[in-house]
Amino acid sequence: QVQLVESGGGVVQAGASLRLSCARSRGSFRWVDLGWFRQAPGKEREFVARLTWRGNTSYADSVKGRFTISRDDAQNLVYLQMENLKPEDTGVYYCNVADKWGQGTQVTVSS
Repeated sequence: QVQLVESGGGVVQAGASLRLSCARSRGSFRWVDLGWFRQAPGKEREFVARLTWRGNTSYADSVKGRFTISRDDAQNLVYLQMENLKPEDTGVYYCNVADKWGQGTQVTVSS
């Protein structure tokens, strides 16, 4: 069974940067569409960013210009580079491929 494992979360101050990583236990990210989602306390899980296998990207309006989704085929990793973090970016971030989800990594941004 394919597993996704996120890492890279942490506690940072507003304005800081973080890079999240997602690893896959089997298979390559190269030929799949993939995404990052997040869930804040008391809220529903929401879309953050998407990268298609063709290389097209899309972002939630709230993170455009600050977050970048990318893929490293050599390392078979997916990244979410997050810049200029805001307190409202706080939440558990999840990597998604098809119907597979990781366990999430916590990002906490203090003001």
